[in-house]
Amino acid sequence: MKDPATQNLCSKCHRDLQLKQHRSSSAKHAVNQTSIPSPSSFPSVSSSSSADKDGGPVAETKAAEVVEVEVRPKRCWSCNKRVGLTGFKCRCGMVFCGIHRYPEEHGCKFDFKAMGKQQIAQANPVVKAIKLHKI
Repeated sequence: MKDPATQNLCSKCHRDLQLKQHRSSSAKHAVNQTSIPSPSSFPSVSSSSSADKDGGPVAETKAAEVVEVEVRPKRCWSCNKRVGLTGFKCRCGMVFCGIHRYPEEHGCKFDFKAMGKQQIAQANPVVKAIKLHKI
């Protein structure tokens, strides 16, 4: 189903290409709209410039810390064994096989203690006795 109007691509590939081009053009448009203030508009104070130098890398490292985790819903996260429908989803968000399903087996980083404390606090509200005046 190649058509010169779709650049000799199938309908799916042509649609994907259009989406990709639309996203890239909208990203370029957003970058062009953001204005970067000129250095002359900032007050020239030596102490603030040194603080800006220290603050800049911290902001960059915080942005670099955000890492997307690869999703593999049909494979064990530890041994990469195919689990299919028999996989066990841990509270840390990963899927494991029968051997690695326990938190001790896969080195789970989820804080079960804090979650338990939070559930107990929500289930049991604070009960205070009524204050009585002594006669």
